[in-house]
Amino acid sequence: MAGWGLSTLEDSAVLVLSELVTNAVLHARVPAGREIETRFLPTGFPVPDGLRIEVHDASALRPYRRKDDPDACDGRGLPIVDALADAWGVSERDGVGKLVWALWRSPETEGRQQRL
Repeated sequence: MAGWGLSTLEDSAVLVLSELVTNAVLHARVPAGREIETRFLPTGFPVPDGLRIEVHDASALRPYRRKDDPDACDGRGLPIVDALADAWGVSERDGVGKLVWALWRSPETEGRQQRL
């Protein structure tokens, strides 16, 4: 991310990635022999102005936010994703499964496109 000029997004992106991969491992029930794939993609052209991360899995089960329960030991992953990312969602994959994505716009690049 630093190579794209997006270093301020690194901490949030890594935590969100961890939450999304954990959800895929624990809840997606990916069939044996299938992998979970992650992608980090800069947004904006020709100068990166944000980041998109994706977690792909082979399960059609979609993530959902649970009812808030302060006594629960789990169920906080998607609220964390919602709090840290500018946007997130779920899309169908070509073939089998889904991808869960999160987007950020970098404060480092605000106004950069206007100066080009």
